[in-house]
Amino acid sequence: MARSKNFNFYPVILAGGRGTRFWPLSRKRKAKQLLPLNSNQSMIQETVARLLPLAKAKNFWVITNDDLRVPIAQQLKKLNKKQIIAEPVGRNTAPAIGLAAFLLLREDPAAVLGLFPSDHVVLDLDRFQADMHRAAAIAANGENIVVIGIPPTRAETGYGYIEAGAKSKDGVLQVRRFTEKPDAATAAKFLKAGNYYWNGGIFIWSARTLVNALREHLPKTAALLELIAASYGTKKFAKTLAKLYPQCENISVDYAVAEPRSAKGEGKSGIYCIPASFGWNDLGSWTALYEHRAGQQDENGNVITAKNRFALNAKGNFIYSDKFVAAVDVDGLVVVETDDALLITTLKNSQDVGKVVKYLDEKRIKKLV
Repeated sequence: MARSKNFNFYPVILAGGRGTRFWPLSRKRKAKQLLPLNSNQSMIQETVARLLPLAKAKNFWVITNDDLRVPIAQQLKKLNKKQIIAEPVGRNTAPAIGLAAFLLLREDPAAVLGLFPSDHVVLDLDRFQADMHRAAAIAANGENIVVIGIPPTRAETGYGYIEAGAKSKDGVLQVRRFTEKPDAATAAKFLKAGNYYWNGGIFIWSARTLVNALREHLPKTAALLELIAASYGTKKFAKTLAKLYPQCENISVDYAVAEPRSAKGEGKSGIYCIPASFGWNDLGSWTALYEHRAGQQDENGNVITAKNRFALNAKGNFIYSDKFVAAVDVDGLVVVETDDALLITTLKNSQDVGKVVKYLDEKRIKKLV
């Protein structure tokens, strides 16, 4: 794909500092993107490794923050450090991927870029790469947006959903609408309907398509991003980024582009869904990590990581501690102890951990976030 005569492919990896549905790790601990949660590589190293067959290392961009820029550069030595850009303030995914689109459009008018979160697990790399090839070809052929739909395995309330319609002439699904995180009853209806997919946050589009969409749906932020991109490669870039980026709207690309674009109607919006065939997990919550570690569960479904452990009448718990753990007559709990914090919740409601981050922000307890 990266070697196509018609377009070049540019992976853009978003690596924010907070896994808000995971756990607010203190600054003295590494963010989850830098942790080896799935293999001996960190999550972001795995992300780059599965994308390298699709694009040259010089085509990669990473949008992160000041806290993570240096450690990410240390972990990703093959990438161009100048293309690891730190947001001066967090402004969600629309300004982040939008900045990359404006930068790439200036350098390569035929650029096709993919938006990839840095905390996904992919089980079948060949199928993943085949799906990305297909998506990029569709994205390069006009004002098209391709989203990867994750076949749902449960009525999850922590993900947004994609409602798919009829097949297009390319054999992929047309998108009817995007729905942000539903309540439990609605999620159950989506699961039963059979034509809804989780929105895992993987989008593919040409730089020109995304720039045009931002100019249409987010004009104020688009103008700011264009000015920032124009200063890239000059001595003014850092100062311009620091001054203008905080003025960008704090909004996800789903709300800013995908939802208003889909409102044009199925078959008219140019948004297509490719159902993922590669096996996926985002490890974005303790429930997801618990399911991912199914092979480590004991005979009662417990995943307990500790110096030593004792379990009696305990079922389906996820417990992490460096102390001795005794679990007695408890079901479905999540207990995670670090050296400066203790999390106690349930597997059913573990996605609400993001509310902890909000509380810490409100109370200005900065040492834990």
